[in-house]
Amino acid sequence: METNIIFNKDFDSGSAYVMKIYNADVSKVWNYFTQSELLDQWWGPKPWRCETIQQNFEKEGVWLYTMIGPNGEKAGYSRSRYGEIMEHRSIEWASAFCDEHGNVSDDAPQSQWLIGFTGVEEGTKITINIHYPSQEVMKKMFDMGFEEGFTIGLNQLEEILK
Repeated sequence: METNIIFNKDFDSGSAYVMKIYNADVSKVWNYFTQSELLDQWWGPKPWRCETIQQNFEKEGVWLYTMIGPNGEKAGYSRSRYGEIMEHRSIEWASAFCDEHGNVSDDAPQSQWLIGFTGVEEGTKITINIHYPSQEVMKKMFDMGFEEGFTIGLNQLEEILK
């Protein structure tokens, strides 16, 4: 089942809302958001790919990864620090660009994510609420192509789940 992505941006409040429905059960979709070997299959927009350096999926744990280009170049590093995790229901994380050791610089764009997983008739509805510390940070992220890249990744996940 081909589904569209809803991608709403509210620059006034510094937030974005993303929704997509996958034709798969919640536990399967959950695994693709929580296990590094599965995240690496879809998180980066092709021809780029995600490579997890470390992942500790628990509250206060970290997912550290890099994006690798078609010629082996690295686009830098990102770190997500997990907050509240409710099994098969929701994941909170704080996301930021960082160095290869996971150290975040003060001027790095950061965001707070809340990802929800809901069983629906069609399969699993994913809702993602992203909050940025300012309109400027949000604008910078979207100017860098966040919406296009994330949309490609979510669609790649749909292909994998078929």
